[in-house]
Amino acid sequence: MEHHSAGRLGMKREKWFVAAKKADFEAIGKKFGIDPVIARIIRNRDIEGEEAIRAYLYGTLDDLYDPALLKGVPEAVPILLEKIESRAKIRVIGDYDIDGVMSTYILWEGFRRLGANVDTVIPHRIQDGYGLNDELIRAAYDDGVDTIVTCDNGIAAYDQIAYADRLGMTVIVTDHHEVPYEETDGARTYRIPPAAVVIDPKQEGCAYPFSGICGAVVAMKLMQALFEAAGFGSGSALAAFLEMAAFATVGDVMELVDENRILVKYGLKKMTSSGNAGLSALIEVCGMSGKTLSAYHIGFILGPCLNATGRLDTAKRALALLQCKTREEALPIATDLLHLNESRKEMTQRGVERAQRLIEEQGLWERKVLVLYLPDCHESLAGIIAGRIREKYEKPVFVLTDSEEGVKGSGRSIESYSMYEEMSRCKDLFTKYGGHKMAAGLSLPKENVAAFMERMEAGCTLTEEDCTAKVHIDVPMPFSYVNQKLIEQFSLLEPFGNGNRKPLFAQKNVTLLGSRMLGKNGRAGKYTVFDENGGRYELTYFGEQEELLAYWKQKERVSVTYYPELHTFRGRTEIQLILQNVQ
Repeated sequence: MEHHSAGRLGMKREKWFVAAKKADFEAIGKKFGIDPVIARIIRNRDIEGEEAIRAYLYGTLDDLYDPALLKGVPEAVPILLEKIESRAKIRVIGDYDIDGVMSTYILWEGFRRLGANVDTVIPHRIQDGYGLNDELIRAAYDDGVDTIVTCDNGIAAYDQIAYADRLGMTVIVTDHHEVPYEETDGARTYRIPPAAVVIDPKQEGCAYPFSGICGAVVAMKLMQALFEAAGFGSGSALAAFLEMAAFATVGDVMELVDENRILVKYGLKKMTSSGNAGLSALIEVCGMSGKTLSAYHIGFILGPCLNATGRLDTAKRALALLQCKTREEALPIATDLLHLNESRKEMTQRGVERAQRLIEEQGLWERKVLVLYLPDCHESLAGIIAGRIREKYEKPVFVLTDSEEGVKGSGRSIESYSMYEEMSRCKDLFTKYGGHKMAAGLSLPKENVAAFMERMEAGCTLTEEDCTAKVHIDVPMPFSYVNQKLIEQFSLLEPFGNGNRKPLFAQKNVTLLGSRMLGKNGRAGKYTVFDENGGRYELTYFGEQEELLAYWKQKERVSVTYYPELHTFRGRTEIQLILQNVQ
């Protein structure tokens, strides 16, 4: 069932879909002691059958998969135990984002607890770029490193690992990215790097039941196997690193399904009283101490503070925070990270405003692919800005910026446009490019910018339908059905995020009675409405209030989507209906 709309608040086109998946919701509700609405939402997430429903609602850490099922883990354990025993110098080489920092910490701390001679290197985003390079290999060799263990990278570093091999070093890859391949006559040849061992759930022949884990989970699984083989018990590694693995799963936007959902659910609980001084200090400076943490808090409050170091400074500071042993040591670093993220937010906002001015001044909104050249933008913020513009216009967006070697850019896509494939059609313009369907990065000479803009537009086959945002409604549900007991049951569905979205409900024939703005910046508003049965309700909306009001005042009645939650203020708890979309 679908409905068309002129767009949320009239800004962009939307198509509303109402899920129509069938099951006996009353029976499921009785069996599991849940409201039939909760049963419908679970069915809408493609969870079917008693066993799957029970696992979704009540899965525990005992349901996590055996680390030995990961191809490469059984081979890596004896090699690494021998290296630890002989005091060979081990270097962990990670990455500068949340997953890279967390997986580096897990390996470093795990090796340290096992008595290894270990150090770490996190590449610099701008100076080194992503992943292994020849300089990092050479530096390790010059430092007398015997064994390199990668995390959250390495699967694509075929030539660099071959170089390390020629220098006589042992390399163990732990990664979760796709294995690169070459295609000839439709047949794919996968290029697994020539490391001593490769651990990556995406490689062929890996028996691990769930390949959607992040780099930090792969690192934790290796540590579980090592701790068990060393006589510590694998449970001690899970206890030590669960929070980091959960944080990285959300931070790297992995799907919150299967094993990930359990890891994040229990990791969040543990985080509220974290045994890690650095994580505790970050939670404290962000004003989250003593609060129930959700995936939202990692994705939008805590995570960006860790990511800001890799963008504007060096991710070594995020790692140093996790390595702190006391609150006194950790608080100044956590405060620095918070301030760094504040300036990152300001710079991002300025970049978004410049991008929007460019679109308006040059009439670019009519284009199917938005290629925006912002020469002075900080290159590490290009991807975030591209994402914001993509959200507003529902089109693929590239943001290009000047860098030391020509022009660099990041792209963010929409569901119906495979960014990497489209870029491959004009790869002759790039000095370097990479990515996947939804996001990409590129470097090109300045003189190729205009050609890039034109060729991306000329080759684009997107239709108006493709550039229409899709809104998935779980249940058409009158406001009057909402009560505290139902909202409390939503916690059974958490954590919400990619792959397990927040439920969305719809009510038609809503009439606006009045409105008032909340807060200083006018980004929140309360709207008093009548429903079709004459019931009076208040909706809260976070976003562009003027656009909403202007749109709503033109209509007598509208349909809305909403999400109910409990809001506690000055000791009083009440139901709050959060308005999401208007049609």
